[in-house]
Amino acid sequence: MKSLRVVLFAVLVAVPVLAHHSGAGFGEETKVITGTVKQFQFLNPHSWIQVEVTDKTGKVVEWSLEWGSPNQLGRQGIRPSTFPEGAKATFKIRPVKTGAPVAAFQAARFDDGHIVGKWEGGAPAE
Repeated sequence: MKSLRVVLFAVLVAVPVLAHHSGAGFGEETKVITGTVKQFQFLNPHSWIQVEVTDKTGKVVEWSLEWGSPNQLGRQGIRPSTFPEGAKATFKIRPVKTGAPVAAFQAARFDDGHIVGKWEGGAPAE
């Protein structure tokens, strides 16, 4: 009976953890935005890239792009200097379903041509 309680506890604890990492709030469609890096927040539990994007009306909109943890990204060679302030880049993202300027980061192509992340397949224009 005690082992059954331990298994049930483990399942109940695991479900919220899986839900936290599900990405359910992000849409399935990929979008491309072009802008200027405002800040790269290389922090736990998730890193964030703040990007200033000028929309079609000329208004500057700040996008928040969520990425992995510093530990995970560091093992891939990502450092705080990977996204320097003022760098111009095109970002491949998966926006949240609410329409807010928040998205899951997929890749970035900087003006000098180097790519960070996985820029595979096409993506619609801005």
